[in-house]
Amino acid sequence: MPDLLLELRSEEIPARMQRKAAGDLRKMLTDGLVEAGLTYEAAREYWTPRRLTLDIRGLTARSKDISEEIKGPSTSAPEQAVQGFLRKAGLSSIAEAHVHSDPKKGDFYVAHISKPGRAAEQIIADLVPGIIRNFPWPKSMRWGPASAKPGSLRWVRPLQSILCTFGPETEEPVVVDFEIDGIRSGNITYGHRFHAPDAITVRRFDDYVSKLEAAKVVLDADRRKEIILADARNLAFANGLDLVEDEGLLEEVSGLVEWPVVLMGEFEEAFLAIPAEVIRLTIRANQKCFVTRPQGVDDALSNRFILTANIEAKDGGKEIAHGNGKVVRARLSDALYFWTTDQGDLPDLRELEASAEKFGLDLKKPLDQRMARLDHLGVTFHAKLGTQGERVERIKRLAEELAPTVVQSISPLEGEMAGRPEGVAAREAPASSDRDGASHPVVPTPSVAFGDISPSRGEITALAARAAVLAKADLTTEVVGEFPELQGAMGRKYALLQGEHASVAAAAEEHYKPQGPSDRVPSDPVSITVALADKLDTLVGFWAIDEKPTGSKDPYALRRAALGVVRILIENAVSSSLRHQLANALFGFMFNQGARFSAVWRAEDGGEFTTGVGSSRDLLDKRFIGLSSEVAGSSQDRPAAQLIPDLIAFFHDRLKVYLRDQGARHDLIDAVITPQSDDLLQIVRRVEALGSFLDTEDGKNLLAGTKRAANILAAEEKKKTVVAETVEPALFREDAEKSLFAAVNQAEKQAGEAVQNDHFSGALLALSVLREPVDSFFEHVLVNDEDQAVRANRLALLARIRAATGQVADFSRIAG
Repeated sequence: MPDLLLELRSEEIPARMQRKAAGDLRKMLTDGLVEAGLTYEAAREYWTPRRLTLDIRGLTARSKDISEEIKGPSTSAPEQAVQGFLRKAGLSSIAEAHVHSDPKKGDFYVAHISKPGRAAEQIIADLVPGIIRNFPWPKSMRWGPASAKPGSLRWVRPLQSILCTFGPETEEPVVVDFEIDGIRSGNITYGHRFHAPDAITVRRFDDYVSKLEAAKVVLDADRRKEIILADARNLAFANGLDLVEDEGLLEEVSGLVEWPVVLMGEFEEAFLAIPAEVIRLTIRANQKCFVTRPQGVDDALSNRFILTANIEAKDGGKEIAHGNGKVVRARLSDALYFWTTDQGDLPDLRELEASAEKFGLDLKKPLDQRMARLDHLGVTFHAKLGTQGERVERIKRLAEELAPTVVQSISPLEGEMAGRPEGVAAREAPASSDRDGASHPVVPTPSVAFGDISPSRGEITALAARAAVLAKADLTTEVVGEFPELQGAMGRKYALLQGEHASVAAAAEEHYKPQGPSDRVPSDPVSITVALADKLDTLVGFWAIDEKPTGSKDPYALRRAALGVVRILIENAVSSSLRHQLANALFGFMFNQGARFSAVWRAEDGGEFTTGVGSSRDLLDKRFIGLSSEVAGSSQDRPAAQLIPDLIAFFHDRLKVYLRDQGARHDLIDAVITPQSDDLLQIVRRVEALGSFLDTEDGKNLLAGTKRAANILAAEEKKKTVVAETVEPALFREDAEKSLFAAVNQAEKQAGEAVQNDHFSGALLALSVLREPVDSFFEHVLVNDEDQAVRANRLALLARIRAATGQVADFSRIAG
């Protein structure tokens, strides 16, 4: 079977575009070949800074001949229908069609179409120019004299040559001949720009790779990465150092060189006074170099760095390393200036006094000055949500309200055993079970201990308020202005330098966490509090102005913020009413924004009216709909769905995604979550307890009986059969009814008490006593008795079963 080799060689392609571009080339060409009737065995793409290459193996030499019949209208059809048929079939006149007869439908036209197969070379020659002209580069350019003409070729950088050969291994390949804007395909390529600039004649992929290697070009990007990483590690080790590995930088550097040569440069040790993160980012961002550290030391860097050249210099790379060192020194000099400037006083301290008083800031401290400046300058957070200073006020207020809840959750609870049913263990770690019965955690248990002495509510509240005030202060620092990705990390360092409590400093960095599903969650109680306040304020604010995620669009990362709240609450075992916290956040938002927002309420007559809000409790009223705002002079009425229930539903969606990723069964999640569920930790514990219970024989049998009861009730309710409001023991005729009634009374009471104490395993243990009475009831009792009163009473008894089990979960939604 023939193989196809295609190379598009140009000037240097930006490293960030190379991998996707090569994948796009493979997809576009293989899709086109398949659509044209060809098949292939394998295809693989390659790329270097100056070329995109595609190797397709086992490509059929010719497409198949095609014969098909296109059925047309009746011979008596109107002219308009006939003309449409001719256009569809590609016929010039109806005389070219055939007439077929059908006993039922009569005579009708049929077009017999025969398309001869085409040679693969012809198909390729037709496809490739179109792919090149329509290639989806993020940015492209025109060049040369032809660029002045309309429709001239665009490419990411000037396209210089096209190599395209086709043929089997046993024969001499042929050049697939085509031309685009004066560039004609051939069997010629070129090696390294400096080491081997002469033309190279290529036959097929194997000798293409070997000749490029001889011409100082490593075609495979993954192999270039392996070479760079191995040589960098070895060079660092030879100098008594460890390489600080960086996968993102490695990917980028491998796209900057065709022949990687690893060298070592150095800078003055005095620059090591700069924080390691700043040094690393300075060298990474400006020179694309790796940093090193002394062997066995994790929290400090050395004054040597690793660079990757694209040339084998005659002096062994000394001048290259020296030149890079000069640039690195200049960049580090700037970084040192930023670092020292941020620790000094600002020149406009008198102008900051009002902001300092508002937030209780000490203008003798550099970070306090930066926070005062952030407020004084009125830096906008969002045009409809006010300034960063206003947002900090909201976060501080909400953090003060959240702190007692966080402290209570992470501290040992006094009297935890009180009210727990006998035999129920204290605070089970969330766990689930596979269908084979193997138990495993649904979510990670808290990985960090909070110490033997739990901090008091007052201490945590004060620290959380201070941390909230300083959390955004580093946004106006020089270092963060130069390296925005260091926001939070620099806040922590500056906070420690001015003597802040360690928890306050940690919160400056950790309140941004988690940044994604693999990022760790904060574990310090102050960090937890501020992180929750920050994310809840963000979500409530954007919901208030109706900037919700839609489809795949989430420009403000609100899904990530909600998932962050979910993970923080669950992985730190924080039990809290999300509904109340959202109401607190929304009230703080309205209070902070003054007259710009008012509450919209539903009137008794179905209409709406607008008023102010006295407290966060008002926002929990069922009549509360949303907000009305006057922003930028235009009225934005906010009726639609209720704001807080809508946000609760959004959190439920994120929780479902999180739990499914952790291996929890989707049906158990659906069985536990209701629109009223607003304690995410309780939901998780219900899911794990339910999963463990259903793996037992009692659980499986109770599930079957409960679902049977629910199905009977649902069917009778659908038929509008009368169901008694209460169970009347005087109407019992069978002993099984009496036994079930007594068991339901006992189980319902004990399960309710256990649920009140958040002991869901205990609740299910209490419900497990229903298994035998339920089985006996369905074995000996006919629910649809002829006596209407008896039937209604028995249906009421089934409703009691549903209500009892419903305290933990909706069993009707569980599979099995």
